[in-house]
Amino acid sequence: MSPTPEPSPAPVPAPGLPQQDEEQRLRELGYRPVLARRMGGFGNFAISFSVISILSGCMTLYGFGLNTGGPAVMLWGWAGVGLFVLCVGLALAEVTSAYPTSGALYYMADRLGGRRWGWYTGWLNLLGLLGAIAGIDYGAALFTGAFASIQWGFVPTPGKTMLIFCAILLLHAVLNLFGVRLVSVLNSVSVWWHLAGVALIVGALAIVPDHHRSPSFVFTKFVNETGWDNPLYVAAIGLLLAQYTFSGYDASAHLSEETSHASVAASRGIVRAIWASWLAGFVLLAGLTFAIQDYDATRTTGTGVPPAQILLDGLGTDGASALLLVVIVAQLFCGNAEVAAASRMVFAFSRDGALPGSHLWRKVSSRTQTPVAAVWLSVVVACVLALPSLYSTTAYNAVTAINVIGITPAYAIPVFLRLRAGDRFRPGPWHLGRWSRPIGWIAVVWVACVTVLFCLPQASPVTADTMNYAAIALAVVLILASVWWYVARRSYGTPTTAAYGSDRDQADLAEGIV
Repeated sequence: MSPTPEPSPAPVPAPGLPQQDEEQRLRELGYRPVLARRMGGFGNFAISFSVISILSGCMTLYGFGLNTGGPAVMLWGWAGVGLFVLCVGLALAEVTSAYPTSGALYYMADRLGGRRWGWYTGWLNLLGLLGAIAGIDYGAALFTGAFASIQWGFVPTPGKTMLIFCAILLLHAVLNLFGVRLVSVLNSVSVWWHLAGVALIVGALAIVPDHHRSPSFVFTKFVNETGWDNPLYVAAIGLLLAQYTFSGYDASAHLSEETSHASVAASRGIVRAIWASWLAGFVLLAGLTFAIQDYDATRTTGTGVPPAQILLDGLGTDGASALLLVVIVAQLFCGNAEVAAASRMVFAFSRDGALPGSHLWRKVSSRTQTPVAAVWLSVVVACVLALPSLYSTTAYNAVTAINVIGITPAYAIPVFLRLRAGDRFRPGPWHLGRWSRPIGWIAVVWVACVTVLFCLPQASPVTADTMNYAAIALAVVLILASVWWYVARRSYGTPTTAAYGSDRDQADLAEGIV
């Protein structure tokens, strides 16, 4: 690794300073502003809340939870994982306040640890973001197929589901091309849609069904359909439901160059999105689990989506269809927000010369101030990642694991480097004070544990169909990143670690505006 560079001695703006001071701070970090700063604090919170999307993650992996630990692991796992993720979010928010750039995690790692730290963090973050698009939008396609099955007897084959998935990706690409203001408005609507949707689903399931499960069933029932005998192992891998859902909150950091007062607003956005999702998600999971009528029938439902079967059994066809539409719209909001976050990561990584064809992906539309090519690249790669779902019933779980295994380590690297830097790290206006080190170490240890955990096989016996491909995906990305390092290391560098200072920055970005 390169020697740890000194953090920028430039002054950090205080909360509440005018927007032009944020633009000056961005210049001090080495970049000329080219993106439109049209997102407020609520919009910044909303994008992370929308990407976490309890109506996407909880609902999509609910069937996984039914088989892998059952109700007890889903409910208590959610509570425990949420607490640890909040620690990760708090620690990451502190570093975000000091370095509010679209590059986010990799830029922080680069500044605190050197070029190679930034390089590998960037590739892990990019893998996680692109995997998240694939997982979210494919989940929306599954729920859309389940809705069509209930309404019209549609048979959701893998091929038909893939076509729905591609249509959703196209929709999200087009919406993102209209500019960040539309993205911000949609995310703000998404917050209220999610909260109202959870209230509607839980309220309907609490009132309408004649039969409900007992509290002892909901909070203590353990189910193991994985093929593994060790209950502790099964409970551990069952945490994937919660950990997968609690990802994507770095979106607030990736949109910081488009957020007013970003040094504070982006940090608050991360933390608020996590705790709001933590509380609402627990209510949703409890409401669904109390309403299960037939556990085995729900687990093996012909709709392919266990929550849809719970709604069908408890509310009938019309009620289930209406609430499925609420879930599908929430998932569409989620996927749209994730495309925005991933495209900003592609733009920023290309701006620093890290991707093949960087000169193309960093181009910004002069009309909308949106990285158009980066948006298209994000959805195309997400489509490719989901293609194995055509051939394997376990491929979707692999995609979600790829998301977790890519993005989760990337959260901890800047936090670890901030801890290693000690007093050389100059915090921004949003910081943890004396709690910085204990919360930071809790975050790092937790991420190390779950990174190992989610590389483990999830079903036994381990075959080509049941294998967890997350570890292979992680290895492939690290190998490719290492190979590409020797090709692109001369062109890659943030403004503080390569000759990407003001002259080169101005020229390259001027060329990139189209």
